[in-house]
Amino acid sequence: MAQFSISLLRNAAFRNPLGLVRCVRQVATSPASSEEQLQLKLSESCVKRLKEICDEKSFLRVVVEGGGCSGFQYKFNIDNRLEEQEDLVFGDGAARVVIDKASIEYVGGSTIDFHTELIRSGFRILNNPKADTGCSCGASFSIKVE
Repeated sequence: MAQFSISLLRNAAFRNPLGLVRCVRQVATSPASSEEQLQLKLSESCVKRLKEICDEKSFLRVVVEGGGCSGFQYKFNIDNRLEEQEDLVFGDGAARVVIDKASIEYVGGSTIDFHTELIRSGFRILNNPKADTGCSCGASFSIKVE
């Protein structure tokens, strides 16, 4: 699996809901400044699929929101607008994944994968060290509390 270094961008307004920020501060189990906590890995299938569907201006945005059957849910969409002050960029060229600083608190250390099966295909989060349990479809999870 490919691992990419983080790029911090500057000069844009914070756009995450205030409730999510409060929740991050309450459940974060380790300091956000730790380099490992601010990393995402991209699987080879993720990089391959991103190169097929994205160009130099677009990227995969990953967001963690409250909801789903386990408390938090992963959202994936193709985007072309960076929030420079709050977004973290992984990868390069047409194979980029962008996540905001609040969401990385919930998935830092995870792997972004693209999975294909008979009835569906899509991006997913694998090996999330901050998830305690998840639903059977893999779209939602609960946070480990120490």
